[in-house]
Amino acid sequence: MRTVIFLRIASVLTMIHAVLHTIGGVFGAPEPGVQQATVAVMKANEFQVMGVMRSYGDFYLGFGLVVSVFLTVEAVVFWQLGSLAKTDAVRLRPVLATFLVGYLCAAVVSYRYFFFAPVITEILIALCLGLAIVSARQTAAVQRAVV
Repeated sequence: MRTVIFLRIASVLTMIHAVLHTIGGVFGAPEPGVQQATVAVMKANEFQVMGVMRSYGDFYLGFGLVVSVFLTVEAVVFWQLGSLAKTDAVRLRPVLATFLVGYLCAAVVSYRYFFFAPVITEILIALCLGLAIVSARQTAAVQRAVV
């Protein structure tokens, strides 16, 4: 049952991460001065890419929205995995380990290129996934003892 709780917490944290990334990262207004000027230049200078005209502003917005979509999908997947963990948590461990490694890597990238808010969130999500893995292992030991 603890595996389910850890996955539910990871799901909620991931959804919060998605919402805050979208509000602040994708649609957040740049500060006046250098930030505004940089965004204006990113949007103003278009060039042809694979037959269409795009700017670095388009890429920035597009990639930011893609990250928001994938964070939202991950939040839903973690919730669904929590439901599956009620009956067979042990078999979820490889999937959870994959997400755990991914979130640890994301935390390193966020530390290098962004700031501490996403780093902390990604570490907390990774911690929940790690605890879900450990508790799934404990659940397996208990199930073997019962059989």
